[in-house]
Amino acid sequence: MTTILDFDVPFHGHVLKADHYLGRDSNRILYLHGAGNSQRHSHRLLRGALQQRGLGSVCFDAIGHGETGGTLAQSSVASRTRQAQAVMAAQAMPEPLVVFGSSMGAYNAIRLTEQHKIDALVLIVPGVYTPAAYEVSFGPEFSAVIRRERSWADSDAWEILSRFEGRLLVIHAEHDATIPLEISERLVAAATRAQSRQLFIVPGAEHNRLWALLAETPADFNAALEMVLEAVDGGRQ
Repeated sequence: MTTILDFDVPFHGHVLKADHYLGRDSNRILYLHGAGNSQRHSHRLLRGALQQRGLGSVCFDAIGHGETGGTLAQSSVASRTRQAQAVMAAQAMPEPLVVFGSSMGAYNAIRLTEQHKIDALVLIVPGVYTPAAYEVSFGPEFSAVIRRERSWADSDAWEILSRFEGRLLVIHAEHDATIPLEISERLVAAATRAQSRQLFIVPGAEHNRLWALLAETPADFNAALEMVLEAVDGGRQ
């Protein structure tokens, strides 16, 4: 029997809609969704598979997404980091944490390592950003900053990850039209102090179709899941 508990987190005049997939090891995995039309329910496939293996997770809809509502203009990449921290506090999530970050959420996950003890990062089709974009509200000004040619190249993600001492798994989609392979490669290369670091490129996958593609071939999905479990638990499953 799978148990999913919904909960609300007040945040600066908004109410963040969140849920907790309960598991034997239940309250140390935070899952951050991406931008665009992404929301917490977009990640049911992987979270459900983790739950079946006893690993619960907490996820929320960021402002401007899913059931939380509001507008993107009321948020920013920095606000999303602070929203994540509000959810962590509301759930009294014990550190060290494991943080999954998908697309934009990967950069938030990396940023969280600056202020919290995190012993594993799983970054899926990871986006990173120039520091100049961090506090800019979503909208035309934000878009103008990030659409400059290779604006991500001066990201602070590389420096932050150079101090990370936990386990790192970066999962890249072979045919990702949004995230260049160079970003995923540089993230892994930057983590020189990590306990372990691995880049997994999913053949044939696209930015918004990775786990669904893997699920079409159960053996491939299970192999990828084992890789995730290794990063999460360091082989202690």
